[in-house]
Amino acid sequence: MLAKIWGELKNFISLRSLQARIFIIILAVGVIPGVLMRYGILTNYEERSVEQRVATVQNQLLIVGNHLVSNNYFNTDKADEQSRAVINAELEMISNLYEGRVMVINSALKVVKDTYGISEGKTIISEEVIRCLRGESMSHYDKDHGYIEMTTPIVNNNGSEDGSSTIVGVMLTSISNDAIVSTMEVLSRKAMILEYLMLVGIVALAIILSRVLIRPFNRVTEAINEVKAGYSDEAISVPDYVETVHIVDAFNQVLRRMKALDDSRQEFVANVSHELKTPMTSIKVLADSLLAQDNAPAELYREFMEDIVSEIDRENQIITDLLALVKMDKKVQELNIVSLNINDLTELILKRLRPIARKKDVEVVFESMRPVVAEVDEVKMTLIMTNLVENAIKYNKEHGWVKVELDADHQYFTFCVSDSGMGIPEESLPHIYERFFRVDKSHSREIGGTGLGLAITKNAVLMHRGSITVTSVEGEGTSFTVRIPLTYIAGNNGQSVQKREELQ
Repeated sequence: MLAKIWGELKNFISLRSLQARIFIIILAVGVIPGVLMRYGILTNYEERSVEQRVATVQNQLLIVGNHLVSNNYFNTDKADEQSRAVINAELEMISNLYEGRVMVINSALKVVKDTYGISEGKTIISEEVIRCLRGESMSHYDKDHGYIEMTTPIVNNNGSEDGSSTIVGVMLTSISNDAIVSTMEVLSRKAMILEYLMLVGIVALAIILSRVLIRPFNRVTEAINEVKAGYSDEAISVPDYVETVHIVDAFNQVLRRMKALDDSRQEFVANVSHELKTPMTSIKVLADSLLAQDNAPAELYREFMEDIVSEIDRENQIITDLLALVKMDKKVQELNIVSLNINDLTELILKRLRPIARKKDVEVVFESMRPVVAEVDEVKMTLIMTNLVENAIKYNKEHGWVKVELDADHQYFTFCVSDSGMGIPEESLPHIYERFFRVDKSHSREIGGTGLGLAITKNAVLMHRGSITVTSVEGEGTSFTVRIPLTYIAGNNGQSVQKREELQ
């Protein structure tokens, strides 16, 4: 139990778990927008507060500037001392109210009034002041040092009706941003508290959602484990998500294939047992018959012994074919690939089989469209051709025909065997490559054979990475077409055979 928990925790930490990834995605989706929103709100508040503070101070300074002009503040001869005192008081009030400093500078860049009282009478040369005298007022927010600096022009309208004016001085003002910073700190603390509360809620939500969203996949795993443990062999269904449907469909296809393979193995064992038992039963019956007769004539002994030998030969043929099939079923089957003249091989095989055809008065015709040279295993290629042609002869009608055609293109060569035989019923076509399958078992017994020939042929074709197809009309004849690459491509033959069997 502890090992299982540790394994899940390890997968969660290493992000190999889908649940961990869902948890992180939900957490990120919930937390990141909150952090960005807090930063955006505080930044926007700061900018708006600075703009509002600058606008407020500028308005007050413009009013004071009008007072400076109307009371001839820069002309000490004409200025009223009482008026100057009032204006100085206004400047001091602004300086104290905003915790800053105000300097009044005339057009000669001389400081006329400094609320700090340290620069009066001095000349100040500043880019901001010079630009303001030219009509370009400005403001600058220095967040690092905690102040706002601005310039305000002192405008003399000259009392003219055309609206012309003259800038006679500048007020250079620096004000503190402590009030803005204090308010932002309060807002930031409240936002952080809200973020922590949201984080707790989002973490809880992420845990719940990650568990809920992953639950269908857990059900898939549990269902697969039940099948694996042998508690069930039924198809599973988890239709919660499209992804689980795809996974379940793929698993059910594998399960069906496993069932089909298991059924095929059981049927194969049953067929092998039956096919091997039948000749033995016949041999035993014949032997018991001989033993039961005390004075049996020699002719009867000879007849029974011939039957026994025939049954032994049939059993030996079944065992030989089974061994050949088992060898081809191995996952890694070595092929002895050589460059072979297929025309010559076909002529040689037909020469061997024509005596069998003459006994049934079956005409064998070979038609070659062009010379064909291919990279094949000679033994297995011989097996393919021999099985197909021999079946076409055996399962043919009296005075029938067998036509063998050989053709090729730039990639494949085609070996086609057609006959005028009894044909194959349509419902039997999907089963003809099954081991021990016979279309007409009684007739097959008379002709001979083990029912393994086409299974062996198909495996040999697939090992060459080729294909075999059949068309047949019952009572009219059958045509097998084998298509094999001219050039053999090396690879994992077992996997290739298995894949092609799935495609057939």
